Amino acid sequence: MKVCLWDTRRNNVQKDFAGGMGVGMPEKSSSFRENFIRRMYLRDYRPTALNFAYLVAVLKKLGHNVEYSLDEVVAADVYIFNPALLTLDDEMKTIHSVVKNSPEAKVLVVGQVAFAMSESIAAAFEGSNVVVLKGEPEQLLFRWEEVLASKENVIDVGVVADLDRLPMPDWSLFRYADFRIMYDFWRFPTTMIQQSRGCTFKCNYCPYIMIESKTRFRSPDSVAAEMQHGIDRYGFESFKFRDPLFGLNRKKALELAEKIGGLSKRIQFSIETRVDIMKIETLKALKDVGLTSITIGIETPDEATLKRYDRVAIKDDKQRDFITQCRQLGIRTVAGFMVGFPDDTQQSIFDVLNYARKVNPTFANFNIVTPYPGTQFYDEVKDQIEDFDHSKYSVYQPVLKYKNLTPGEVQALHSKCFSKFYFRSRYFKDNGRLLWPALNRFLPKSKAA
Repeated sequence: MKVCLWDTRRNNVQKDFAGGMGVGMPEKSSSFRENFIRRMYLRDYRPTALNFAYLVAVLKKLGHNVEYSLDEVVAADVYIFNPALLTLDDEMKTIHSVVKNSPEAKVLVVGQVAFAMSESIAAAFEGSNVVVLKGEPEQLLFRWEEVLASKENVIDVGVVADLDRLPMPDWSLFRYADFRIMYDFWRFPTTMIQQSRGCTFKCNYCPYIMIESKTRFRSPDSVAAEMQHGIDRYGFESFKFRDPLFGLNRKKALELAEKIGGLSKRIQFSIETRVDIMKIETLKALKDVGLTSITIGIETPDEATLKRYDRVAIKDDKQRDFITQCRQLGIRTVAGFMVGFPDDTQQSIFDVLNYARKVNPTFANFNIVTPYPGTQFYDEVKDQIEDFDHSKYSVYQPVLKYKNLTPGEVQALHSKCFSKFYFRSRYFKDNGRLLWPALNRFLPKSKAA
C-alpha cells in the first residue's frame, strides 16, 4: 500500500512548536531593527515534525511504501495530514481536492490540531473517507487495520503506553542535512528527540496538556540508542529535546547524561524545562556531556496573571539565579515571555519587557497570547476573539479583543519588546560569550557556578 505524508511549510510554520499547534515567524516591519531580528529567525530550517518521522518508521515497519510530499498531491492509497493552525486552511483545501479526485483513498488527519478540532474537521468531510484521529498518530503501529476498516469519521486511538516499543524515527525522506536551529546550537544538522511526553502542570492556555496531563518516560538506554543511530545514519550533530518538562524525573535525567557521555562522539543538545525542577547538579552533569541551551517559560512577572491562568509562579530571584547559573556554566537560555493578555495595558507589557531585560537571558522570545482551540483558555475567551483566521495564529499576531488596547497597539508594543531587549550594550556584555563561543578562545575564563 502506498501512503503519502502530505506537508507544508507555508506561513513559515514550525509544526513541532506550541505543543503541536505550530508557530510562525515575526512579521515584516518598517523598522530596520525589527526586520534584522526577523532575519535571525529565518536563518533556521527547522526539522520536520517529529511525529512524521515516527510515522515513516511505523509505516515502513508495517510493510507500506511511504512518500513524503511537500505542497504537492501525489497518487496514493492513504494520505496522512498533520495540520498546524497556521496551515489548517491550506490543508483542508488539499484534503477536499484529494476527496474529489481520489474518492477511494483513505485520508487520515492526525496531530494536536486534529485532536482539538476533531468534530469540526470531520463535519467538513462527512460521508467521505476522511478519518480524524484523536490521540498520538504513532498508535497506528498497533491499530492500522482497525483504523482503515472503521466507518467512523473520528477515532480516539489514545496514547502509546510504552514509548520504548516505537521504532526509531526515520528522517530519510526529509531534508535532514539542512536541519538547523541556530539559537540552540552551532553544530548541524539538528534533529528533534524526546525522553518523555506529556506535562503534569495545568496552565490553562497550554496545548501540551490536551491529550493527557501526566508524563510518560522512555528508558535512558532507548534515548541514547536513538541518538547514536542519528549520529551514525544521518550525521546529526545536535539534538533538541521536545519534552516540556525535561528533568522532571531527576534520576532518569542523570542516567541519560551518563549514556550521552558514552556516545561515539560528542554532540550538542538542548532541553526545555521549568526552573524549579532543574537542580544545579543536574545542570552540571548535562553540561559536561554537551548541553548547550535550555528553554524556559517565564511568561510574565505578574503573579496575579499567572494565577488567573493556572500557571504555577516561580519567585523572581530563582529565575534570575537560574539564568545567571546557566550563563556561568556556558549554557544558553531561551526564555519565553507572553504579552497580549485580554487585560494587558501598555504598562503591563512594558513590565514584561523590563523584567526580561533584568533577567537578561541569551534569547528572549516574546509571544502574543494566542487562544488555542481545545484549551480551557480558548473556552474562557471565545467571545473575546477578534479574528478566527487561523493563518494568523503565529504567536506573533494579535487575534484577541483587548480591554485597554487595540490590536494595533498590542502589535506595536510586541515589536518594541524585541528591539528594546536585543539592542542594548548589557545584552551583549552578558551574553557575548554564549552568542559567539569562538570568543572564549581569546577571553579570560569566566567564573563557574
